[in-house]
Amino acid sequence: MDYQTMYQQKLRTADQAVQIIKDGDWVDYSQACSIPQLLDAALARRSGQVQNVKIRNAISMQPVATVENDPHGSFTYNVWHCSGLDRKYIDAGRAYHIPMLFRHCGTYYNKGYAPVNVAMITVSPMDQYGNFSYGLTNCATQEIMDAAEHIVLEVNPNMPTTAGITGDKIHISKVDFVVESELPIPTIKSPQATDVDRKIASYIFPYVTSGCTLQLGIGGIPNSIGSMIAESDVKDLGMHTELMSDGYLDLYKAGKITNKYKKLNRGKGVFSICNGSRELYDFLDHNEEILTAPMHWVNSPATIRELDDFISINGCIAVDLFGQVSSESAGLRQISGTGGQVDFITGAMEAEHGRAFLAMHSTFTDKSGKLHSNILPHYTNGDIITTPRTQAPCIVTEYGIARLPGLPTWQRAEAIINIAHPDFREKLIRAAEQQKIWRRSNKR
Repeated sequence: MDYQTMYQQKLRTADQAVQIIKDGDWVDYSQACSIPQLLDAALARRSGQVQNVKIRNAISMQPVATVENDPHGSFTYNVWHCSGLDRKYIDAGRAYHIPMLFRHCGTYYNKGYAPVNVAMITVSPMDQYGNFSYGLTNCATQEIMDAAEHIVLEVNPNMPTTAGITGDKIHISKVDFVVESELPIPTIKSPQATDVDRKIASYIFPYVTSGCTLQLGIGGIPNSIGSMIAESDVKDLGMHTELMSDGYLDLYKAGKITNKYKKLNRGKGVFSICNGSRELYDFLDHNEEILTAPMHWVNSPATIRELDDFISINGCIAVDLFGQVSSESAGLRQISGTGGQVDFITGAMEAEHGRAFLAMHSTFTDKSGKLHSNILPHYTNGDIITTPRTQAPCIVTEYGIARLPGLPTWQRAEAIINIAHPDFREKLIRAAEQQKIWRRSNKR
């Protein structure tokens, strides 16, 4: 049988395809841009017809129909990693976070910890060989498909076709149903950098040298570093990242990323998930200079150490005087997730010339206008520890860098207090004294 005939035999409307879902099923939407929009809306229309259907996704980039339109409480929405929208869902008790390390996400499926009755994801159109590209989301997609009892594809020509190292496509013979869609793929705007972001970036920028390989998170600080690189003499950078955003597109357009000196995948940029602008998606379409790869490989410390001259830059929310880092909660409120932070910190430490930076503003202002320090004496309010003190790398605020690896507690306390807002330093010193981590000869 030829592939087009097979395709036509499996073609369904979205409402027909979701009839495969039954009470108690686990349904997986993959992550980020791969959410199957037509199928999600069709499943929402089954609210009241099915019960206790559990859905997995991550980094929701637009309203999710099975969350927004579920008057009968048929669906439970679960996320591996949080966008701003997911945060609102969790705050409202309409979604739940799944703790994870990104490099292990596929393993949860492989080992049966995350069962999948039905996988429904968006893919690019079928090629002449019967394959559909996973497009912008490699991540753990192949592991999801391998674990699934049934597979439904939402085929969308707006999803770019990407080249992959492995785990980047699925064949029509392995699919139960296909549904056709022409909805726009979700996009996201890059946050605008602030003056504080630019100040923080100025401390990190000197460590970015020609020929190194970059992993950048998303936000104002990475964007500021990207702008500094674009205006500098730094050249021939490499890209190896879990998340590709428009910051990398700007560096490609400026001719700063060539991947010329990468010791692994030389000449090729590598990512696992992408979200950003439509321009970024068009840039990736059939672009064989950039490869997708599974998160278990991209985020593996064993992979990262082979890149050698590796720089990892991510954000965090708060740090205490012991060097414990929270990047995913404010007290008990879920803000984000562990994601790949610990993966890249571990890999950068193992790479011979690797360095990792966690950046944050030294303070935040609450709704009443009161200023609070993001550097705490110790955690007491249920904050989730993302990076333990044993793995804390360089912490950066607008007041400088605290290089924590190898430091005893008294040196850590001093280094961290030195990058706190001046208004809070004396109070933090008194706390360090009470916690027995302040040496009498330390600077005041």
